[in-house]
Amino acid sequence: MKPWHEQDAFWETMAEHMFTPARMQQAAADIDQVLTLAATAPGSRVLDLCCGPGRHSLELARRGFSVTGVDRTRAYLDRAAAGAREMGLANVTFTQADMREFRQAAAFGLVINLFTSFGYFEDPLDDLRVMENIHQSLEPGGKLVMDVLGKETLAARFRPHDWYEEDGVLFLEDRVLSRDWGWIDTRWIRIQGSTRSEFTLSHRLYSAVELSSLARQAGFRETRAFGSLEGTPYDHRAGRLVLVATK
Repeated sequence: MKPWHEQDAFWETMAEHMFTPARMQQAAADIDQVLTLAATAPGSRVLDLCCGPGRHSLELARRGFSVTGVDRTRAYLDRAAAGAREMGLANVTFTQADMREFRQAAAFGLVINLFTSFGYFEDPLDDLRVMENIHQSLEPGGKLVMDVLGKETLAARFRPHDWYEEDGVLFLEDRVLSRDWGWIDTRWIRIQGSTRSEFTLSHRLYSAVELSSLARQAGFRETRAFGSLEGTPYDHRAGRLVLVATK
């Protein structure tokens, strides 16, 4: 069986759970914060790595940036491309690729990787390979903004179980920490009427020091960790782990 992150059924079935209307509307505020955090010049070339249905790619293109959105899920890319057509955006392209393979030498001033779209692979060398691809794809002085669930932030507010119901659909999540706090395994269950879908997803957990060290190993010369896209400190009040790395 393919790993969870290569299963189209997972991404398509759980799209409404991950990309709610509120989360789609949040894209504009996210991009405001990202551009401030990275001090990105207007009109820069931007790579949205693991772009999903294009919520951030389209917002960047709407603001005049030249954008490349990359994702492995065809259905998401089709949805993103349809959004670009509806908005009349000619400055955004969408490419289907595995992030372990995608690399365009010195092509971008900014790379964004948001919404915990990193750490999926069993082999840690694959994470290094992705980070090296990002580094090589940036022009000198270019920046990476990566947003993940940090090990420290998870420790502060870990919940083994969650559930909610919306529009007649019940979502349940069960979480287990494993491998000496190296991984989190999450079971997602979606129930609508008599239809039940279940997936188990796992990903590697990074602390701020570990993620920064990986970026430096890949060649980045400077790294800083923040507790949100707003640039708040990465301390006991942090909600996310946001890494800003400079080539």
